[in-house]
Amino acid sequence: MKYKEHYDVVIVGSGLAGMVSAIILAKEGKSVCVLEKNNQYGGNLQTFVRNKTIFDTGVHYIGGLSEGQNLHQYFKYIDILDGIQLHKMDEDGFDIISFDGDPKEYKHAQGYDNFIKNLLEDFPEEEEGIRMYCDKLQTTCKKFPLYSLEKGKPYYDDAEIFQLPAKEYINSFTTNKKLQAVLAGSNYLYAGDQNKTPFFVHALSTNSYIQSSYRCVNGGSQITKVLIKRLKAEGGEVYKHHEVSTFGFEDGLITSAMTTKGIEIKGDLFISNIEPKLTVKMVGEDKFRKSYTNRIEKIESTIAAFTLYLVLKPDTFKYQNKNFYHFKDSSKVWDSHNYTQESWPEGYMMSMGIKKNSNGFGDSIAVMTYMNYDEVKPWEDTHNTVANKNERGQTYEQFKTQKAETLIDELVKKFPDLRDCIEEYYTSTPLSYRDYIGSNRGSMYAYVKDVNKPLHSHLSPKTKIKNLFFTGQSLNMHGILGVTISAIITCSEILGKDYLLDKILESNSHED
Repeated sequence: MKYKEHYDVVIVGSGLAGMVSAIILAKEGKSVCVLEKNNQYGGNLQTFVRNKTIFDTGVHYIGGLSEGQNLHQYFKYIDILDGIQLHKMDEDGFDIISFDGDPKEYKHAQGYDNFIKNLLEDFPEEEEGIRMYCDKLQTTCKKFPLYSLEKGKPYYDDAEIFQLPAKEYINSFTTNKKLQAVLAGSNYLYAGDQNKTPFFVHALSTNSYIQSSYRCVNGGSQITKVLIKRLKAEGGEVYKHHEVSTFGFEDGLITSAMTTKGIEIKGDLFISNIEPKLTVKMVGEDKFRKSYTNRIEKIESTIAAFTLYLVLKPDTFKYQNKNFYHFKDSSKVWDSHNYTQESWPEGYMMSMGIKKNSNGFGDSIAVMTYMNYDEVKPWEDTHNTVANKNERGQTYEQFKTQKAETLIDELVKKFPDLRDCIEEYYTSTPLSYRDYIGSNRGSMYAYVKDVNKPLHSHLSPKTKIKNLFFTGQSLNMHGILGVTISAIITCSEILGKDYLLDKILESNSHED
């Protein structure tokens, strides 16, 4: 491999934020190099194939991608829209919320008028509360300039917005307990916690899906392929199996990234698209002020996940163009992470993959539920990825099988014929997320946003080392849209605050 002697920008980690940052900076004429430790690029965009079936590890659906919407405008600027094949989800119910003991399925529909109309069918007395809820979702999102592609002061200047608790605020719109649960029912999207989650986290996540919801045909890794193609077209470079272990350091600046294979990549600027806690350890805690490293170390990570991947027998289970969020108890929608061994799982999110030539039947299902990292602690000293294969042992396999069977038992309560449709199943645990994504303790969505400590988990893309920047889900919001915006924030620090947004708006104002 022929590396340049020196790069303008070296990016560690090829997750979406790292790749978007790389394309933006390469478009500006900078020499850019992206280093990835894994066999596959893309972070949470990674897919895997089992029994000739494609599974997404992180991207089950994407919001805000219709013409003129926020993610559409960002993706248009980096010119990747043409290469992504999308399938629009059910407009009258892209998310279905349901509960044990209640045969009814409650729908979240696309488009605010449609969203209201569908909810009114189940809650005809609640129009005022539903409209107020929709209004507050939209006005909250407008307080985040980059979410709406507008100039303005950074959102963290408005402390009040951080201190509004999601559960309490949603419940203030209606006294109807079932409607309260339905409005909050998709909170697996951000690991909602009744004591901590701010309303803005709920609003930013939910709003973009109400605007529009899409699935990636044949999985989210197609986004990665287009990103790599775009980066190379702009003269950027990207290398896998390049795990960075340390950084060279001189006169208070980072000079190079060193890989485990002993390769040294030199550069002027360095962007870490990996977890900040990990980055600080790799750079060396002694290179930062003690108060800074302490603060980062103390930020709480969100709960981890256990995911079940089902390969379906051909032509047995109808494709569902929607997601299912199911809870055992509607009163515990905000509390299903506080499970016991006996009560697990207290809820789950179920999503189906879609193939190019679908015949009306599904070929894969992914089911995600919460799992505390402590459950996999007995095996935490084992590490296993495609690039670095290791077995975790027989007891781990037994643990996963037992969990999978318990989760299937729950699914069968809602989908009685499902067990007969399963050809094979696979699982991932918090250790899988830790090893592949590099997330702290297998965390699903990076850092906890806590109303009680509003700015505690807020990290600036600028670090205390002048030429080291952060990007990715630990910065502001997770998810496809969240990390795209975090790349914009990081690149704006390098290129100039309004300069980049002007370019994005200009590229979107041109007629196609």
